[in-house]
Amino acid sequence: MQSIIQVKFKEQRKGYYQNPEQFPFRLNDFVIVEAEKGEDLGVVKLVGLPENHTLADNEPLRRVLRKATDADLVRSQSNRMLEKKAFEACRQKIVTHSLDMKLVGCEYQFDGNKVTFYFTAEKRVDFRELVKDLASEYRTRIELRQIGVRDEAKRLDGFGVCGRRLCCSSWIDQFAPITTQAAKEQNLPLNPNKLAGVCGRLKCCLMYERDFYNEAISRFPELAKEITTAKGKGTIIKIDIFRDTFTVKYPSNEYEVLPLAEVQDKVYKCQNDCGHAHGNLEDLTATMGEA
Repeated sequence: MQSIIQVKFKEQRKGYYQNPEQFPFRLNDFVIVEAEKGEDLGVVKLVGLPENHTLADNEPLRRVLRKATDADLVRSQSNRMLEKKAFEACRQKIVTHSLDMKLVGCEYQFDGNKVTFYFTAEKRVDFRELVKDLASEYRTRIELRQIGVRDEAKRLDGFGVCGRRLCCSSWIDQFAPITTQAAKEQNLPLNPNKLAGVCGRLKCCLMYERDFYNEAISRFPELAKEITTAKGKGTIIKIDIFRDTFTVKYPSNEYEVLPLAEVQDKVYKCQNDCGHAHGNLEDLTATMGEA
């Protein structure tokens, strides 16, 4: 289906575009597309829509105009040189205006009708005078766009502690909310230095195995639950989903590691012996002593 394609631009921007002429584009082809005012150049990253992805009814799609020519690519390279100069000029003006913001990127629209400056800031910044200053110098439309620290890492690219390229730069299109609850569910130490990515925020990968952990842990009783074993009553203090075991601490300060399968067998046996349909380990806890 060539009617819709995804195009990626500089600064990690991506968007979907109509291909009404059904041009036979291939991945990594450079294309010229409609912009808000004028034209822009990007590279084809996807032909068609991803599975389970639908476009909102009110989401207007601009058109792909044509495949980029060699002359277009030469002009694009010239824009890269202009961006470097504009970046340095803007950074100096930020100092002149005493603005508490960090400039992280600059992007020229292909036809030069707009220059976008990307920045990060802890607080809201009044940059109106800066925009006026830049507009008077470059005689084109100026846009200052504030981005978050995760977006900055995505734009800069790099490698994580795992040794692989950053997920945000290589394949993540949209950031999902991440909380420390995801780390707790995976029994990870709540050490900020270990849980944070290069952006300083919680690592995106904390969410990748969350469903697996939740499903695996659901087979166990909750931590701090009391359980009755052959040695008496104790408290579950640790769960190991990889070895399918859990650790019980008794009032005598004795510890015992029990395999989950063995206790599940006891659940089954108790169902046959006492007539109670406990169904799981937590139900067994309530009546096993009686049985």
